[in-house]
Amino acid sequence: MIHLIKLRYLCAKLFNMKEKLFGKTLAELEQVAETAGMPRFSARQMADWLYKKKITAIEEMSNLSRKSRDILSEKYDLGITPPIKVQISTDGTRKYLFPAAANKFIETAMIPERDRITVCVSSQIGCKMGCLFCFTAKQGFQGQLTAGEIVNQVQSIEEREEVSNIVYMGMGEPFDNLEEVLKSLEIFTSEWGFAMSPRRITVSTIGIIPGMVTFLEKSDAHLAVSLHTPFHSERQQLMPVQVAYPVEEVVKEIKSWDFGRQRRVSFEYILFEGLNDSPRHVKELARLLSGLRCRINLIRFHPVPGTPLKSPAEETIQRFKNHLNEKGILTTIRASRGQDIYAACGLLSTKELNSQKSGV
Repeated sequence: MIHLIKLRYLCAKLFNMKEKLFGKTLAELEQVAETAGMPRFSARQMADWLYKKKITAIEEMSNLSRKSRDILSEKYDLGITPPIKVQISTDGTRKYLFPAAANKFIETAMIPERDRITVCVSSQIGCKMGCLFCFTAKQGFQGQLTAGEIVNQVQSIEEREEVSNIVYMGMGEPFDNLEEVLKSLEIFTSEWGFAMSPRRITVSTIGIIPGMVTFLEKSDAHLAVSLHTPFHSERQQLMPVQVAYPVEEVVKEIKSWDFGRQRRVSFEYILFEGLNDSPRHVKELARLLSGLRCRINLIRFHPVPGTPLKSPAEETIQRFKNHLNEKGILTTIRASRGQDIYAACGLLSTKELNSQKSGV
């Protein structure tokens, strides 16, 4: 691993770039300290500055020696990046726009509620999964985010000190960027990092089974699965991933795990008028999820340009919820937030990309 760090440094130096400290795990910081000739305990000092304090430069790590700070500054950038734009909704929701890679952008949503503040983070730049209802998919895949870029979405917002919950439900498929997502979870939950309970974090997936299994093995965070219909042909129409990982197999795998009483599994279900909102869908969902302690979160569809999909009437949504609850499946309706600030994920970053292309 030390050789890998040296190689990364040499590559960064060759291209006149510095490696970033922010986003490194404690083990990686220990290797940084070793290659820099610093005491091993310096890694915890660096982690404390990076993840528990607000600093803007390596120079501010005042309990490191001057020599150590000079060595670090020569080889590394801090790697904390502020957002370049923020939109504020009338309901208090904020949508932050962060730069990512060359002329690319990602979105982060801050959602205030009565007793908590939830931050919705992105895990990729764009997405390759091609879900019909998702505006991020229309950007295509433009790159992976590093653990530092994921964690930075919480570190660099105004509400940093008040954040109580994190959901990986922004741009991208978390299990298509598994290594960096797991590193970011380690930083969020370790005592040397943000020291958050994993029970305050939910990771959402469309159902990439190998990544899901690794996540369940290595993290104690909650799992959410994008379901949207229990029928194969309908789900394939909405989500191409159904071909590789059918929802029946996804649910079968989940049922093989013991989630205990504290860890949650939930299913996200966007309702589309005339497509997945009928009594037969309720019946099939009850069959599919039989014996599994879980929750279904019903989501109102927010119009996305270029798709024929519509949200059903409020009466239909409430009836669907009631019928699922009658079947013994705990079902809630997610509150719609930020309707006046490009609520659908991917809209704000796409708007920024288009303005860059047009020079506006």
